[in-house]
Amino acid sequence: MNDKLVVTFNAGSSSLRCGVFRLGADGPEPLRNFHVRGLPDGMVLSAKNLTDSTQTETDLGAPETPGTAHPEALAHVLARLDALQDLGDIAAFSHRIVHGGAQFAAPVVIDDTILEQLQKLAQLAPSHQPHNLRPIRQVQQKYPGIPQIGCFDTAFHRSNPRVAQLFGLPRDLAEDGVLRYGFHGLSYDYIANKLRRSYPDLAPKRIIVAQLGRGVSMCAMDGGRSVATTMGLTALDGLPMGVRCGALDPGAVLHLIMDRGHSPEDLRDMLYERSGLLGVSGISGEMNDLLASDRSEAAEAVDFFAYHCRLNFGSLAAAMGGVDGVVLTGGMAEHIPALRARLVETLDWLGAELDAGANADGGPLLTTPGSRLPVLMLPTDEERVLARQAYAALEGGRA
Repeated sequence: MNDKLVVTFNAGSSSLRCGVFRLGADGPEPLRNFHVRGLPDGMVLSAKNLTDSTQTETDLGAPETPGTAHPEALAHVLARLDALQDLGDIAAFSHRIVHGGAQFAAPVVIDDTILEQLQKLAQLAPSHQPHNLRPIRQVQQKYPGIPQIGCFDTAFHRSNPRVAQLFGLPRDLAEDGVLRYGFHGLSYDYIANKLRRSYPDLAPKRIIVAQLGRGVSMCAMDGGRSVATTMGLTALDGLPMGVRCGALDPGAVLHLIMDRGHSPEDLRDMLYERSGLLGVSGISGEMNDLLASDRSEAAEAVDFFAYHCRLNFGSLAAAMGGVDGVVLTGGMAEHIPALRARLVETLDWLGAELDAGANADGGPLLTTPGSRLPVLMLPTDEERVLARQAYAALEGGRA
């Protein structure tokens, strides 16, 4: 399959990412990257040639028809793929799918039956799953006969012990799939492999990884395997996020519905779109905006986020009986030094000691040589994991 290509899709509510990979001696070799941002109101397409490090950016403007931004964005990307025929033949398309439920614990070749099963899970990931599945249908029409591989954010956490997956609910609900699944598994998979390749002394130990992006979660890894994570049945649970609430007393939800008259639809919109850092601050869900603001509400939202990170670091350390290292990843970890410093400081009780100069330089090691707890900043690469898992699925190997 060395002369074949895998095309990856990571589709979300505000962006579409597409990667083109060829299998190389050291795994999938990235050739091209396409990123459409600004959805659904506008479309800016960034195209990178990773073989010669060139990049172009095209403002595609607003969608031709309201409500059609996502399919239009994909159509633009597919047109770019048509121009890459000289690179090789497409062997498969690989898609990030946020929720795999109890049925899917490994990459799978998608057919109509599986697509229908995945659609039924959309209610558990309403901000993600519909966008994840849309490209599958469009690609199916344009490239019939080429396998499409589904890769699941929930799959990485299926190694959690059963007690970590259970809720305190009637047993029949657990048997029917009402469990803690966890998310961001593709990112955690990449970090686990990165540790094995570049930090072999840390990889077999007890590591907490914090995924700090539009969605926020943490994962406790023991020997590279997930043993606990902060998200649950849905991507609302755990740490507060930009606009999502994070962990919430279920009694508060009942109170808002039964005593305050919120409909389930109103409440879903509130918890997914108007809560988290935006809700607490009343200003913004963007960490950069909050750190730049001189308003007390912004400072309180940042304190709120750091406090809950500290709590969750402690919880995951307890789940493993200790912690030997921490990795920060995701967009906020990569691009906001002030947040990295704040989070390292929340780990002082575990022996982390910030190296201010190293942090200003972007790491990867953010702590001093004498720090008892090393803290790293490692960029993630979900697209590379999508390509690797697709190749493994096609070859009948283990992804």
